[in-house]
Amino acid sequence: MKTNLEQSGSWIGVGGMAVAFFLYAYSAVVLRDVVSVVVLPVVWLVLFILSCRWFMTRPYRVIALPVVAIGVWFAAMLL
Repeated sequence: MKTNLEQSGSWIGVGGMAVAFFLYAYSAVVLRDVVSVVVLPVVWLVLFILSCRWFMTRPYRVIALPVVAIGVWFAAMLL
């Protein structure tokens, strides 16, 4: 069975953004510094809004957004 990413890619990407949300929320609760409480949720919100705007027109880019979101979160945690 072949997966049609043009139909399901957007849903996969938004689901990935939901998973990334838990990482961002966890870091805001545990770390309690300015970056994790203010900056990271704003970054996640911008990426989520971008995924909503691209939902119907660019499904392949929506799939890449959770990867970018988790990469940004990981880089922020290392800093």
